[in-house]
Amino acid sequence: MRGSIIKRGDSYRIRVSMGKDAATGRYTSYFETFRGDKTEADKRLRELLTQLDKGIFVKPGNTTLGEYLKSWLMDYCRPNLSQRTQELYSYICQKHILPTLGSVPLTGLRPQQLQRLYAEKIGSGLSNRTVQLIHVTLHKALKNAVRAGLLVRNITESVDTPKIQRREMHVMSETDLHLFLEYAKDSPYYTLFYTGLFTGMRRAELLALRWSDIDLELCQLSVTRSMQYIYGEDKKNRISFKEPKTTKSRRLIALSPSTVLTLREHKAKQTELRQSLGYAPPLDNDLVFSHYDGSPLLPNSVTHAWIKLARRCGLHGIRLHDARHTHASLLLKQGVHPKIVQERLGHGSIQITLDTYSHVAPGLQQAAAKKFDDIVLPKQMDTVSHDS
Repeated sequence: MRGSIIKRGDSYRIRVSMGKDAATGRYTSYFETFRGDKTEADKRLRELLTQLDKGIFVKPGNTTLGEYLKSWLMDYCRPNLSQRTQELYSYICQKHILPTLGSVPLTGLRPQQLQRLYAEKIGSGLSNRTVQLIHVTLHKALKNAVRAGLLVRNITESVDTPKIQRREMHVMSETDLHLFLEYAKDSPYYTLFYTGLFTGMRRAELLALRWSDIDLELCQLSVTRSMQYIYGEDKKNRISFKEPKTTKSRRLIALSPSTVLTLREHKAKQTELRQSLGYAPPLDNDLVFSHYDGSPLLPNSVTHAWIKLARRCGLHGIRLHDARHTHASLLLKQGVHPKIVQERLGHGSIQITLDTYSHVAPGLQQAAAKKFDDIVLPKQMDTVSHDS
């Protein structure tokens, strides 16, 4: 008999024959206490027998989820992930997972426990986005456990997560853009904001831009890296520069004549200021957007400056990241092919571009319909006149 179920009070004792031990020659069995009804116990027995037949059965050990996550953070995350991602996963584990599920055996973790954790977190006022991060962290960690043979399956795949409501996208009109730039002229961040609006670059990419990345003669710039800002354990801010995550993010962007002119003026002013303060003029590897001494700008300072300017213009709710959305939306409205927009933004696929800017689609549909009339109807009229 390969397996059996015996009722023990309010639970069932499941026994599965493991066959003969190669070392001792004795027949061994695996026992498991199951709490539930008889039907569920039968189902669990069938699962165990199927795992044995497929050779994927993992005998439960004493490792807890907490012990495994600490090991995963140290042995996998530290050498393979960026420091910012490491710190995010570590925070999610320490703050949200370990206090509730840390003592649960790794092999004893069940989907119902995760579903309950998510419900409790939402009930406590946590946002759906944060609960999604908890789920993603567990999914990645348990995926590694399956690869290592510590688990048979990743139970996060059997858990429903709360849907994230997309934040409404706000973009500038052509009039709004001109108004914003007029107000920004006296700001030390004028050229940075101008470049962001006219290229669609991300904040981290703008702050990592060097003069060697810009060719003012050929009117183009290369996006080869981004700034990473980390608040360290020693309570000190740390800035580093890294290569883009994807090959699509590493890209060449054509510059408009006005953007080239603005950057030329910015470099001339930067040179004049630095020399008046006793500093050398900017070199090729110096940052395009920096403090007078060449040190990097803090991302939050740039964002706060944008917010203040947007409020002064009456453009409430327009974020710095919306400069990127504005650039893409205005290009699409002008009939620029989505593939070109994708390349300028550094999206991984054209589908991302189309999904993100679907709000522009109705206008494009109407323009396409009218253009079809313009192409076909004159020819149709000519044909009718010729036949008559």
